[in-house]
Amino acid sequence: MPFILRSAFAVAVCTSLGIHAVLADEDDKPDKNGVPKSSIAHSLPDNGDPNGARATLAKYGITYGWTFTGEIFGNASGGTRRETIVEERLDAHVSADLEKLIGAKGLSFYGSGTQAGGSGGLRRDAVPALATLSNIEALPAVRLFELYLEQKFADDKASLRIGQLAADSEFFVSDYSTMFFTSGWPAVLGIDLPSGGPSWPLATPAARLKVEPDKNWTMLLGLFNGDPAGPGAGDPQARDRSGLLFRLRDPPFLIGELQYKYNQDSNAKGLAGTIKAGAWHHFGAFNDQRFDTSGLSLADAASSGMPAQLRGDSGVYAMIDQQIYRPPGSDADKGVGIFGRVSVSPSDRNLIDFYADGGIVFSGMTPSRPDDKFGATLLYSHISNRAGALDNDQIAFTGIMQPVRNSELVMELSYQAQIVQGWTVQPDFQYVVHPGGDIPDPAMPTRAVRNAAIFGLRTTIQY
Repeated sequence: MPFILRSAFAVAVCTSLGIHAVLADEDDKPDKNGVPKSSIAHSLPDNGDPNGARATLAKYGITYGWTFTGEIFGNASGGTRRETIVEERLDAHVSADLEKLIGAKGLSFYGSGTQAGGSGGLRRDAVPALATLSNIEALPAVRLFELYLEQKFADDKASLRIGQLAADSEFFVSDYSTMFFTSGWPAVLGIDLPSGGPSWPLATPAARLKVEPDKNWTMLLGLFNGDPAGPGAGDPQARDRSGLLFRLRDPPFLIGELQYKYNQDSNAKGLAGTIKAGAWHHFGAFNDQRFDTSGLSLADAASSGMPAQLRGDSGVYAMIDQQIYRPPGSDADKGVGIFGRVSVSPSDRNLIDFYADGGIVFSGMTPSRPDDKFGATLLYSHISNRAGALDNDQIAFTGIMQPVRNSELVMELSYQAQIVQGWTVQPDFQYVVHPGGDIPDPAMPTRAVRNAAIFGLRTTIQY
């Protein structure tokens, strides 16, 4: 028993020092030896566990894992300048079934952290896009991510998580989109919410209720602290480099989602799909995008320069993942699938008031490469009319021509090739139209930042 406790403690320490893992997919739960289906351990001698520590811990309900993602990424043209960067993200997690470990029925523990390396992302240096260009981009840091207890009840049809949580682990997630560099928390929330909202790499204290009355229906409700890094100047990730702020007194962020899934079983005859609809509300104060506290345009020389404060913010969204071709006897994630997400928010207090993305994914279509994927996606962010009107005011008051922000479009093509189980290599191409929504180029403010062509190559290893 001391060996088990020492091993569990070592894994927990590594996690708390900042190596993060994304939550395992429901279909990727560890086996009796603690090894997820998608792990490279299956391709290694002794199942990647030569001393048997992982299997021994699994007997007591303790499992762990890590994922390394590294990439070279750069814009060949456009943006504010040409740049090529190398970045990486090391992820790990530890979880414990406390019913197995100490007899606490239905209770479990989860902890994760993240270590990011590189320059902080192409968006910061060369292509100031609204959309995420790489879902591993972050300021170099070692930080705690999620840390929570989860209690299941009602015959495991409901569960409650309490601790430090990230909303993008469960809310507003399209399953088919996850292969893309641009996947993750959509720009409409990442840009509009304080500090980008509770999303990687910034989790925050929260509570989440999940109810699954049957295998088709799921209801989610989450209440989060509304500002993961807290108010202040500069990059939110710089304000919380450790993930240990545990802020509790910021105005809360409430989000709810209803999901309906169908034909998910491998023996299902029909095409698989998931429909989700949700809404959110933030209880804080938000800056008016055009007017100051006295009702003057912020571009007016007589303006105080202090935006009017508007109480609260909200939005609604919907999404679909739909399989349109299913090879006989295959799972829901094989064949051809399409996806789409759409969201709207008020124009007066948000930079982005309408967001939509969508795409298509081909998976396992080549018999000799059954685990490869290829796909294309589009991401569209519309600049709010109130923010665009401020640009026109700026031209009217100064007499100096400048771009008027309108929208941003990102197109991505990607191919994910599996080398062995648990190890993939992925070339990627993106084209960004109107980076930042057509913002002025810092080197020449009378013209907009140029459209950018971006090339990348990523490798991912999951243990």
